[in-house]
Amino acid sequence: MPFVAATGDIVLQSVLIATDFSAASDKPLRHALAIARHYGAKFYMAHVVSSLGFALAGPDAVAAATQAVWRDAQRLESDLVHRGALAGLRHEVIIRQGSSVWEELEKTIQRERVELVVLGTHARRGFGKLLLGSVAEQIFRQASCLVLTVGPGSLQDSPVGSARAIRPFLFATDFSASSLRALPYAISAANHFGTRLVLLHVVPDATMPGGSVLPTPRDAAEAQEKSVRASLRRLKELVSTGPKLVVEPEYVVELGPVSEKILQTASALKADTIILGLHHKRHIGADSHLPWATAYEVVCDAGCSVLTVRS
Repeated sequence: MPFVAATGDIVLQSVLIATDFSAASDKPLRHALAIARHYGAKFYMAHVVSSLGFALAGPDAVAAATQAVWRDAQRLESDLVHRGALAGLRHEVIIRQGSSVWEELEKTIQRERVELVVLGTHARRGFGKLLLGSVAEQIFRQASCLVLTVGPGSLQDSPVGSARAIRPFLFATDFSASSLRALPYAISAANHFGTRLVLLHVVPDATMPGGSVLPTPRDAAEAQEKSVRASLRRLKELVSTGPKLVVEPEYVVELGPVSEKILQTASALKADTIILGLHHKRHIGADSHLPWATAYEVVCDAGCSVLTVRS
């Protein structure tokens, strides 16, 4: 995990993209390269050949598949060198093989002390089902480092290093400790790029303390208004101490379905990145600052990249 220096700036020294070297990986690759170049971080391109798919065919098939992947990797590396995308950038291609793709990637992340993993995601597929892809899902829920997901709705090129001004960053929180673990990174990123940070809290429903349903619409409206005022105060308190934001922040409280409101707010802001804090759990569905299902929906459907920070 990168650390936030005394100046309030993030020190990022290593970036890894989990890739299959296909055209579908081009967008997250562009984002990963831009970030690595901006921070002067070492850049890794990693792929794991799963031996499970070749269990019946035998070790020769695994070796042949690994050699084919190396050829794809070398072609991509040569193309990037030719385009100047790797000029002056410390980089390494890592190809591993094993029965578990995630376990091999995790070993690489730990061995190389990777601080940020960049991965691509898939959109909805049939009957509204959300899909990241099996490997991407494991990285998203299990990686202990920062994870940046770049989905189909994200820009083709990363705003980092682009000529245009960086658009707002959106930090969504429910005020839990896991959520607030991401706040220093949100503040640091906003200050680093000189952009506005928008702090968002979503009140999911109109329930009384303890979960009892409010008896009348009037009571519900009054409770919601009170909750909004209290939430706004708490959002403002979050940035009243610690590193000062260079650009005046904005505070937003919404009522309704959490993932829907996060996505709507990000869209209205034309946000460049959504930042979420998650508790490090190995199973989706485990408690976090936002339910994993909510975070999963945001990552799959976001029209921008999503940075997740683990506690």
